[in-house]
Amino acid sequence: MSGNFLIEDLQVRDLPSVLAIQSEVYPEYLVESSEVFLSRLSLKNSCCFAAREGERLLGYIIAYGWQADDPPPLGTVAAIEKQSDVLFIHDLAVSGSGRGGGIGKQLVERAFDFARDDGFTIAQLVAVKGAAPYWRGLGFAEAQVAGKLRAKVLGYGTDARWMTRVIPASDVVC
Repeated sequence: MSGNFLIEDLQVRDLPSVLAIQSEVYPEYLVESSEVFLSRLSLKNSCCFAAREGERLLGYIIAYGWQADDPPPLGTVAAIEKQSDVLFIHDLAVSGSGRGGGIGKQLVERAFDFARDDGFTIAQLVAVKGAAPYWRGLGFAEAQVAGKLRAKVLGYGTDARWMTRVIPASDVVC
């Protein structure tokens, strides 16, 4: 990767590349369908972005306004039925050819910019496949889970971790 990438809105036309990156970086039990991704792109408070080098998609973030402490079950088509309280980061993935250039961090920062404009002050996510140390490096901390939330988090895998952080003010960098 040359380091010359742009962060832009994720588009429906990007779904084939999104699905390819997803299959590259996640085990099969975490791979979701194009319908799942499409539902998230169409949510009112969608903060979904792509990192591109020319026409090539290097990475993406799927994030949107959601209810606090209530992640959608893995693989479900999303629809907002209640007030959105937090920015939920559903997925962040960077292709092997895009790794090491800060793409993930920049995608998160862009999502935070839009979330802040929508009035969100907290971000939440489920760290999967041993990614908790990466998210800690971006300022997220593990939060205690119990009951219904614990069951939902375990739906993402036995090594999944529930994490949260304050969305920084606009003049603060992750």
